[in-house]
Amino acid sequence: MSYSKLRALIVLSAAMLMAVLDGSIVTVAMPAMQRDLGFTPAGLSWTVNAYLIGFGGLLLLAGRLGDLVGRKKMFLAGNAVFTAASLLAGAATGPGLLIAARFLQGLGSGMASAVVLGILVTLFTEPGERARAIGVFSFTGAAGASIGQVLGGVLTDALSWHWIFFINVPIGIATVALAIKAIPADEGAGLAAGADVLGALLVTAGLMLGIYTVVKIEEYGWLAAHTLGLGAVSIVLLAAFLVRQATARTPLMPLRILRSRNVSGANLVQMLTLSAMFAFQIIVALYMQKVLGYGALATGLAMLPAAVAIGGVSLFVSARLNTRFGARAVLVAGLVLLLGAMGWLTRVPVQASYAIDLLPVMLLIAGGGLVLPALTTLGMSGAKADDAGLASGLFNTTQQVGMALGVAVLSTLAASRTGELLASGASEAVALTGGYRLAFTVSAGLLVAALVVSLAVLRRPAPAPEPEQVPLATL
Repeated sequence: MSYSKLRALIVLSAAMLMAVLDGSIVTVAMPAMQRDLGFTPAGLSWTVNAYLIGFGGLLLLAGRLGDLVGRKKMFLAGNAVFTAASLLAGAATGPGLLIAARFLQGLGSGMASAVVLGILVTLFTEPGERARAIGVFSFTGAAGASIGQVLGGVLTDALSWHWIFFINVPIGIATVALAIKAIPADEGAGLAAGADVLGALLVTAGLMLGIYTVVKIEEYGWLAAHTLGLGAVSIVLLAAFLVRQATARTPLMPLRILRSRNVSGANLVQMLTLSAMFAFQIIVALYMQKVLGYGALATGLAMLPAAVAIGGVSLFVSARLNTRFGARAVLVAGLVLLLGAMGWLTRVPVQASYAIDLLPVMLLIAGGGLVLPALTTLGMSGAKADDAGLASGLFNTTQQVGMALGVAVLSTLAASRTGELLASGASEAVALTGGYRLAFTVSAGLLVAALVVSLAVLRRPAPAPEPEQVPLATL
């Protein structure tokens, strides 16, 4: 790998790490923010929800716009918005300003993240080199959430919650400065090639409303008028978007991209897998704190072996296995390991031993280091050079929707089961453990479904084009 490509990979990975880390770093600082800014319990959740809505709602649009106006321009603009919003969030003196800043952070992250994979796959065209680059990139994304929990606890305890946002400012400025030289310029196809304004409005409104509906399920319930009504409107908007794309002269998302079995299949597998794994991260943290009595920092440290295991596999194993056995086979192996982790958690006791009941899970989660790079390879394998930003935005969109759905569904199921056990006379610890076990069981079911789709739908991707077919001068 040449120095110029390595430098670009470092910049892309740093931006992705910052985006993922910022989604989780806020969780351990929420009590301090509530105390200082006077958040209500319901309002406090919007420090997370506002970020998710801004991030997930813009991904598909930003990915396509990156193809049209240039992926480098979109990446730089997104990082600039994120950095400015981080400064605003750190300086917030009231709930409204912090929530608005978090929404802007999400928009900036969405703009940058939507085109990262598109830049990566057009820059790294040789199969082995691309596999190594995807391994490094996947490591930063997988490790970001765990690092965020630990870093959030350290910064909040040592300084204040303001610094979980201020720390992004120098990193963001450095990322933009380095990206100007490190990332090759690309002109884009021009807005005339796909400037579908109506389609953009439909998909952005539909995604934002859909994610908003999902993240509020735990508060309102599945069958509430709020959930059913807004969910129906979101579905109508997204259906109208698909109709528009089938009939528009210059569609925002050419539907040809969904004809690839690997693109559509990998996105479905990713949604199922991340529904299970992101919920695992949240629920196992709740189990350690509410049942076992761990503090915030201890919980983050307890989950570090998972981040190390995923990182080691992503960096040093996944690329070699993908090259030798193919992404589909590696994906299946990784899903089996993750299924083993979820199966182990279905029997987690009230009085748990970390070494016996949790550490094996953290090590089996190393399967994520196989799954994420393999899914990225498959999800981007069917995209042409001029659709790479769109495929990247679609891949990241299903990632965000999967995480939001997983947390909403599994948290609701766990809370419902806990309530039933409490009503029957069980102690709080027993009831909570019973609820978490149900969530882990459903997570295992989601992984089984992902495994079935992987075996039935996905195919070994075709060889990547030779470098001369996608010259860097055109990027």
